[in-house]
Formats: sequence, structure tokens, C-alpha cells
Amino acid sequence: MILILPAIDLKDGRCVRLVQGAPGTEKIYSDDPVQMAVLWRGENAKTLHVVDLDGAFEGKMRNLDVIRKMIGAIDIPVQVGGGIRGYEQVKKLLDCGVYRVVIGTAAIEDPDLVAKCVKDFGARRVVVGIDAKNGVVMTKGWQENTGIEAVSLALNMKTLGVCRVVYTDISRDGMLTGPNYDAIREMAQKTQLRVTASGGVSGYQDLIKLQELEKFGVDSVIIGKALYENKFSCQALWRQNEEKLEDLGPTRRI
Repeated sequence: MILILPAIDLKDGRCVRLVQGAPGTEKIYSDDPVQMAVLWRGENAKTLHVVDLDGAFEGKMRNLDVIRKMIGAIDIPVQVGGGIRGYEQVKKLLDCGVYRVVIGTAAIEDPDLVAKCVKDFGARRVVVGIDAKNGVVMTKGWQENTGIEAVSLALNMKTLGVCRVVYTDISRDGMLTGPNYDAIREMAQKTQLRVTASGGVSGYQDLIKLQELEKFGVDSVIIGKALYENKFSCQALWRQNEEKLEDLGPTRRI
């Protein structure tokens, strides 16, 4: 069964979603990302995917304090990306309880960093985020075209010991138009890496189609807007019930 990772994107300390990653398109879904993490945990999330958008745009992490509070509030693994450019940043995140870090821009600018992190922390704790538009990798908050093919980058990372990539199709992200199944399948088949898909999921039928790619190595998917806008059955009922709860239970620590 494919694993679903709810996405929490942090900007100015709030939980937002962008359209195709473009600055200025953000929609605020919560002023309290910690409470949002608790909500997803309460709805049975097994892992969270957190992105420091400020860090991605500025080149250094800006929301570490919020991330620490999120980790302290829930009892499931948290995967973090956005603005991670150096070894000490990776170590600091892992030391504060982050389960897995996602290295994006730095994978192109400093591949030796990836190799060192994989060697020191293990391939399960360090993955590479490959964000592509028309098959070409974009970096620095999806603003800079590298001219590098997504599959080529993945193969290069594989030689450094990377065993998983988070693959995002930027043109689908935040659009609710469905994932780019062909590109996701190509990434998995040509690289033989584990692939976490991201971008475009609009509802249950998309998950069924992604499930068919599991045999190629696509074992997980990051979902943002579709979850925030209740595109799955039962979500509206869950939210209605949660509004009336006074005791949030043992998995909700705040």
C-alpha cells in the first residue's frame, strides 16, 4: 500500500500552499502549523513532509523553531526540506528529531555534501528532492532552471549512495490536475531508486493509479492541497467531529 505523507509548507511561521511553487500565490490554511501537524496525526498520518519555504527562497532555514515544536507535538516521523545547504544544517535537523532530510538545490551545487551526509547519517536519513518542470530540474525555490534532466540528476545521486528521491512535477503542484504518471514511472524505472511522488494529487482515484506504480518503486506520495481542501471521502465528517472535541487524545499532545 502506498504511503501518504501530508505536506506542511511553512512561510512566515504559517501553514500555506503555493500554486506551482510561485511566490505570491500562497493561500494560508493555518496560522498554527503545530496544530496542523497534530490534526494530520489525528487523522492517522504515518509520516509528515515539512517544507521551509522561506528557507528554500532565501537559501537558509528560517522555521527551525516551528519544526522543533511540531516534532515535539506528534509521535510520527517528520521529513524536512527547504533551504538545506550545508552539513551543519543537516546535522542540526537530525539532532533535533527530524527523521529524514531532503536535499534539493545543494544536490546540484555541492554533490560532495550529499555523499558525506549519506556516509555519515545513512541513506535512510538523507534523500534528494528533484523538482522538475518539463523534465528539467529547477532549484532555489523552483526559480532557477538548471538545464539538467531530472533522471540524469537522479542517476548521479545514485552513484553517491542515495537510495530515494522525492520527485515533484512543478507544473502539477497545487493544481489538482492529477500527477504526471509517465514522468513518475520513468523516474522509477530508469533509476531503480525508491520514489516519493509529489504534485497534482486531486483525490482518491489518483491514489489508485499511483498504486499501480508501486511495482516500479513508487512507494509513497506527498499530498498537500487536496487534503487541505477536503477532496477525500470522510474528511468533512472528521473535521466536523474534531471541532467538538475537547480531549484530543494521546496522539495529540497539545
